[in-house]
Amino acid sequence: MTEQHKNPLLSVRNLSVAFHQAGETALAVDDVSFDIMPGEVVALVGESGSGKSVSANSILKLLPYPAASHPTGEILFQGTDLLKADERTLRRVRGNDITMIFQEPMTSLNPLHTIEKQIGEILELHQAITGDKARTRTLELLNQVGIREPEKRLKAYPHELSGGQRQRVMIAMALANRPALLIADEPTTALDVTVQAQILELLRDLKVTHGMSMLFITHDLGIVRKFADRVCVMTGGRIVETGAVEDVFTAPQHAYTRHLLASEPRGEPPPADPTRPVVIEGHDVRVWFPVKAGFLRRVVDHVKAVDGIDVTLRAGQTLGIVGESGSGKTTLGLALTRLVSSKGRIAFLGQGIDGYSFKAMRPLRDRLQVVFQDPYGSLSPRMTVGDIIAEGLKVHEAALDADARDARVVEGLTEVGLDPATRWRYPHEFSGGQRQRIAIARAMVLKPRFVMLDEPTSALDMSVQAQVVDLLRDLQKRHDLAYLFISHDLKVVKALANDIVVMRAGKVVEQGPAADIFSAPKEPYTQALLAAAFDLEARPAVGQ
Repeated sequence: MTEQHKNPLLSVRNLSVAFHQAGETALAVDDVSFDIMPGEVVALVGESGSGKSVSANSILKLLPYPAASHPTGEILFQGTDLLKADERTLRRVRGNDITMIFQEPMTSLNPLHTIEKQIGEILELHQAITGDKARTRTLELLNQVGIREPEKRLKAYPHELSGGQRQRVMIAMALANRPALLIADEPTTALDVTVQAQILELLRDLKVTHGMSMLFITHDLGIVRKFADRVCVMTGGRIVETGAVEDVFTAPQHAYTRHLLASEPRGEPPPADPTRPVVIEGHDVRVWFPVKAGFLRRVVDHVKAVDGIDVTLRAGQTLGIVGESGSGKTTLGLALTRLVSSKGRIAFLGQGIDGYSFKAMRPLRDRLQVVFQDPYGSLSPRMTVGDIIAEGLKVHEAALDADARDARVVEGLTEVGLDPATRWRYPHEFSGGQRQRIAIARAMVLKPRFVMLDEPTSALDMSVQAQVVDLLRDLQKRHDLAYLFISHDLKVVKALANDIVVMRAGKVVEQGPAADIFSAPKEPYTQALLAAAFDLEARPAVGQ
């Protein structure tokens, strides 16, 4: 081994990060140390708030200074301490020697600039490449990251690309200057499992091709095992275990590491029972959105978001709706709950509701509830938790006085495992998992018969996912609830659903008992989804 390869490319030593606000100081990262060797992938793993991203952002000094400070530590990159480097040195390193890709590309890309302009800016700033040479290099980069027909994408804006394509553009921008180190901060969390597998395969290939080192930040241990060489496990701002990936996975030493490894959603759905009463059913459900063109805005075509689907959902049972983004999963759920207009027959408790107006549906809303993907977006920041949960009671059970409503709120919070004393607090004072419990309590306080759960765990850490799945299973058993569970996370679906509908482009690809589909999927698309979810080394034959 050469001397060059004995020395770390990046060495983080005794790093601490403090945040100062309103006269108080909080330590977010405490005495963290790790090395990254040339050509090595190191994973920083931990739950939200563990200090992963704060540590990574410290490398390029991207924290909100002076509110943030470094009481201790040094970050050595090729012999230079980046914490002590002046702004000129940092500008040379950022985007040139060290680059970053982030979790949500839509918030990282400029919505007002084309893809060509955004990649071109990097080439002009760092390499003084402009004009035809910049265009040629941009096309080369887009080809390299697997963008099909890149010439047609040069003038596209971020909103015109899919999530996977946007993330590929971010990777192209990161690779533009052939960096020595790529920092990837949760780059696949917001993506479907098939796209996630494609992005990881792309990063793996690029690492080999360019000999690039990577710092990979994630809370998904399944990705780490397939992708990283070494892993550092963080909690409470400290690294509690580090080592070769296989060593940490096969013989974890720290209790927190063992906790993370055991956090995957487990358990079985309730037994399928075809004798249970039907709560909601749909026959030939269609949701077509018109495409208008021309001066007179005439309808020239339709986007068939849901195209002729039959579903039946029984009391105490869960129907899982799976598929990639844009497959029509959520639109189907909104149609069944009459939150969007649709064609075809829909019946709730034997009563046809497909002809009901939105006003006519109001008396049924207490028994048809929805829990959304992002609890922070679905809970009013201006209302206390108690008021949020009580809001539905004021509408649907107006006869209750204030004390009776408060008692129901207390009961609802207790049922989802939250302290009733927290009902005077606001949503921003809770963690993501706690906010999702609040959203569930808001739905359950009305004692519904049917609950549509739209990606309720996708934004949560693995251990919190497992807790929410256990909570949903417990509430279903206690109240004999029918769930429509919409997700692209097949591991969560496997733990909850009796039956599954696999959707693609508005149509059913495969449908049947969950056990049969998981054990012996018949359709290639279903097989690709399962391969991507349960074996990230598989290469699903699905379009990007």
